[in-house]
Amino acid sequence: MPAPQDCPGCATPDLAFAAHDHAHCTADALARAEALTAAAGARLTPVRRRVLEILLEEHRALGAYDVLSRLAQDGYGNQPPVAYRALEFLVDQGLAHRIQRLNAFTACVHPGEDHAPAFLICRSCHAVAEAPAAQARAALDSAAAQSGFLVERATIEALGLCPTCRGQA
Repeated sequence: MPAPQDCPGCATPDLAFAAHDHAHCTADALARAEALTAAAGARLTPVRRRVLEILLEEHRALGAYDVLSRLAQDGYGNQPPVAYRALEFLVDQGLAHRIQRLNAFTACVHPGEDHAPAFLICRSCHAVAEAPAAQARAALDSAAAQSGFLVERATIEALGLCPTCRGQA
């Protein structure tokens, strides 16, 4: 399924760091998540759906305990396995990404698409943008192949300052 075209800020790294209202594309992202999980023979349960909604609310990576706190406020309980299982499911289904540097999670802006993202992480406010990195991934695969190595999974994370935090520095 194609990415939503009506919210360029959600899918474009330069706009993801700018203030914008992306609430209108949340419903589309949730509908795509329902379709993708159903096509995979999986189910987007109410808890999994709520966790995805929480991740979609802003362009920040959230830790499992941040998600758990929000779930508890919504009446889903406060047991850590609830959040961890839902987050693991979302990552496995390609609906979210784990940001290793922050030990946190963010919603995927291109669910259902084969893509190689790079994560642009603001070291000050922890805003996260998902940028296309197909060329970087191709270069990594090529360098690895020269050594006889096959890359099965790679995460590219770039740490820096978003435009807002750069302006405040």
